[in-house]
Formats: sequence, structure tokens, C-alpha cells
Amino acid sequence: MISEGVKVSVETFYQSDYSNPLNSEFMFAYRITIENHNSFPVKLHRRHWYIFDSNGSYREVEGEGVIGVQPVIQPGEHYQYVSGCNLRTEMGRMYGTYQMENLHSKNSFEVSIPSFEMFVPFKSN
Repeated sequence: MISEGVKVSVETFYQSDYSNPLNSEFMFAYRITIENHNSFPVKLHRRHWYIFDSNGSYREVEGEGVIGVQPVIQPGEHYQYVSGCNLRTEMGRMYGTYQMENLHSKNSFEVSIPSFEMFVPFKSN
């Protein structure tokens, strides 16, 4: 998905070593790639996530930067990071927004993070 000239793509991974299904604890990692298709550098200031479990519960997470940094992404370049999310069910989804700044004009803008699903892979016997 591209919004405001910034493309965000996501890959997810179930973390079985960090999960405890008997206690309804399911850990997922996700890798985010942010590509700047603009002619100006951008800076990521804030993130805002909406996280849904398949049992209908939901929570919001917001804060400065991503994984402790506020990256600057030059035109034609990308930034990638890995983070994690714990769910109480075997399936869930997330989506959100990044608050970014055009470093030339100093204008702020919002970039959509596309909705993505996390699910425990089925075991084959």
C-alpha cells in the first residue's frame, strides 16, 4: 500500500518458542519495510497500532518512533525493522498509521499501515 508517496509492506512470523498455547499466549513477529517514493526525505515520528484478537478484543498502541528510533528515509531508499505482538488467540490482525514529516517543507503527514493477519500455522501430521 502506498500513501503520501510512502509504501509500507509487512511480513509476519509465528514465534512458537515464545508462545504458550495452554495459557493463551501467542507471540508473533512482523517485519515492516517502509519505502520512500517521494523526491524528499521523510522522518517517522510516531506510530499508532490497532491490534485485534479473533475473540473480539482489541487494543491500541501508540508512541514515538519504531523500536526506539525515529528513522529518516531518503528518497528512493527504504527502512526495515522487526517488532513483535502477543495475542490471546491463535489469530489476529493489526493495522495502523505512521506520523511522518517531509523534511524539506517541514509538513507532517500520515501514512497508512495496511491491515495484516497473524495466525498460528496448522501442524501437519
